[in-house]
Amino acid sequence: MARVRYNNIDNVSTDKTLKQLRQWREERRMKKKDYSYKVPNLPPKLDYLAENRLDTTITWIGHSTFLLQYEGVNIITDPVWARRLGLEKRITPPGIPLSGIPPVDLILISHSHYDHLHLASIRKLYKAGTTLVVPVGLKRKMVRKGFVNCLEMQWWEEIKVGAVKLTFVPTQHWTRRTPFDTNTSHWGGFVLEPAEPRKHPQGDGGAHRLPPNLYFAGDSGFFPGFKEIGRRFKLHVALMPIGAYEPEWFMSSQHVTPEEAIQAFLDVGAELMIPMHFGTFRLADDTAREALDRMEQARLAQGIAGERIRTLAYGETLIVHPEERMPGL
Repeated sequence: MARVRYNNIDNVSTDKTLKQLRQWREERRMKKKDYSYKVPNLPPKLDYLAENRLDTTITWIGHSTFLLQYEGVNIITDPVWARRLGLEKRITPPGIPLSGIPPVDLILISHSHYDHLHLASIRKLYKAGTTLVVPVGLKRKMVRKGFVNCLEMQWWEEIKVGAVKLTFVPTQHWTRRTPFDTNTSHWGGFVLEPAEPRKHPQGDGGAHRLPPNLYFAGDSGFFPGFKEIGRRFKLHVALMPIGAYEPEWFMSSQHVTPEEAIQAFLDVGAELMIPMHFGTFRLADDTAREALDRMEQARLAQGIAGERIRTLAYGETLIVHPEERMPGL
């Protein structure tokens, strides 16, 4: 029986020819890059993270891997603790070692590429009480690997896991793990919202307060879907990729440039952007310093206030309080 193949919105293709791949490799040999800058590591707040079940926190582990604490749920996005991906060694250690991660309730997989889905990392995180959420087409593989508590989602589908409402939203990308499974599972991002209002223990006499809505953008080229996501949701924090874009003629259909990441941030209408997908592995020809500098120039060109973009160090935890949302947005 023929396997289902998934597509992008408007059937945008990300296919590349062997000739184009050879051209990229030839260009790479000609380039001289300064890789001296490395994303810093900060000592993680392990005791606080182990005990916290109230605050909304965002801790960057590296690449697209975050520990999110949301409505009392410990969430890991795109878990990759690998020391290398193929021939590429990890540039900087993970912000928190696997041994320091509190018990994980929920693992979110944006797509099946190796830099977003590392089976050995999942095996060490996954316990009896863990739920794994994957794009449609991937559940069968993950259950076969032993992750039986697995849910799969289609674009715009909503599910509730504990006190969290998840929506799987489109991206422009592709996927493959073997020569035979190209686009046999889908790709996307996640919007996290509270499933129900809860009482905040401080201020306003315990009035109902909602945590911020979070958007994890996964991996994507620039596409009209960002505006549609912005129309459908009131977003507060966007975790947005900014790296692996060079050469742009090769990468543009699947990875945003820093300038496009800033525009995507504006399109989804979030209050705060946290950049990701840079500085951990050398997946393309851009450097972490180049990505950050271009992002900053784009911020200035768009007139975006500096406090609306927060670049984390590995291991750094941002605590997002509902009462500290930016006024007027």
